[in-house]
Formats: sequence, C-alpha cells, structure tokens
Amino acid sequence: MLSIGQTALFSIISHLLFIYITWRVILSINFDAVIRKGHVTEAKILLVFITIVIGTGVSRFVIELVQWSRDLLYLF
Repeated sequence: MLSIGQTALFSIISHLLFIYITWRVILSINFDAVIRKGHVTEAKILLVFITIVIGTGVSRFVIELVQWSRDLLYLF
C-alpha cells in the first residue's frame, strides 16, 4: 500500500505528464482558421486552459483506474 506522500507524488507526476502530452497534441492542430486577428493572446490562454482541463481529466481517470485495481484485492 502506498503512503500518502507516494500517492501525492504519483498524482503530481501523472498530472504534469498528461498535461504535457495534451499540450503536444493540441500544438499539432492548426487553429489559425479559428483565431480572429488581434486575439492571439486570448486564444493561447484558452488553449492552455483547455490543455489543463483535458490533461487533468485523463490523469484523474488513470489515477482512479490504478486505485480501483489496487482495491480489487479487497474483493476476495
């Protein structure tokens, strides 16, 4: 069983990793047609927020999946 500190460290690393992966994927998409002229800064901030939301959501799913897998021991 992992201690609280190990779980916290795993969660932080997982969140940062999935946010980074999501950022790389979002950068590969061409948003030039969607962005209005003069609103580039706002569009970049929106992309950062979207990246954080998606990356954190995927990370939470993976963390919960790992926890559920560990909890299966208590089933038997």
